[in-house]
Amino acid sequence: MKTAHISAKRRLLLALIALTLTALACDLGRFNPAAIGRNQPDYETRELFPGAVYMRVVRNTPRPLVFHVVTLDLMNGIRSYVSAGNPDTQDIPAQTTSSFLQQNNLLLAINGDGFTPWFDFGPLSSKPDPGDRVDPLGFAVSRGVIYSEVRRGHPILYLYEDVGADINMLESKLYNAVSGFDLLVSMREPAAGLSGIGTEPRTAVGLDQYGTKMVIIVVDGRMPGYSEGVTEKELAALMLEQNVYSAMNMDGGGSSTLVVRGADGQPEILNTPIHNGVPGRERPVANHLGFYFP
Repeated sequence: MKTAHISAKRRLLLALIALTLTALACDLGRFNPAAIGRNQPDYETRELFPGAVYMRVVRNTPRPLVFHVVTLDLMNGIRSYVSAGNPDTQDIPAQTTSSFLQQNNLLLAINGDGFTPWFDFGPLSSKPDPGDRVDPLGFAVSRGVIYSEVRRGHPILYLYEDVGADINMLESKLYNAVSGFDLLVSMREPAAGLSGIGTEPRTAVGLDQYGTKMVIIVVDGRMPGYSEGVTEKELAALMLEQNVYSAMNMDGGGSSTLVVRGADGQPEILNTPIHNGVPGRERPVANHLGFYFP
């Protein structure tokens, strides 16, 4: 009886230690001492390439905030590319957004859908590593090949082979598609049920009514005094400032990354990703959305 009692106490102690480590891991994933006291950058706008205009916006209300806006004219010959996956196993090798852009000779790229498995113990440990197989959480199609099936409640961005795109409505032949977590804007109105709590880094994509103009917004976050992120409701408001007709939220947090091909041909990270709680460190993620000229 005494042995059984000790064993039960030991199990309870191990459970408490596990819970403490889990909570600590969550905190470490957000801990970023290098970001505290960083100076915010200046406002900037420039043409990235024909049909793509970039704007960095800096604000201090309702909190310190830096976000990045790219407006794409899909009528200007720009074509899309979504990471290719395995249609038999419905998985994909994780890689950073910079690696995706460089490997596929793209002009611009962002992170795509959420995925599993992953964990982030901050600087101590995280998964996936580059090359690890992971599963996107929603529908994913690359050049007509479906490698992740539709999941209920996940909005879908459809991108057509010739010109244009749609959110949650397939109006042409299926070619490229990537999913996200939430619909943000529908018919120029904020979507129902958006959360007003939880300020995080975010990645979002919006479209005009005709699906020929795309707006990408990537919000920096988890950096006190520099940029602290936005809620879902605030992200929808930022999209509406850009006069979109519809918009959706992609994966966010440590995954949010915006990369362009630099003048030297190498990837240039336009935002400040925050993987492992380290400003500027990219997270290997499942799929991505990129753009190029054929």
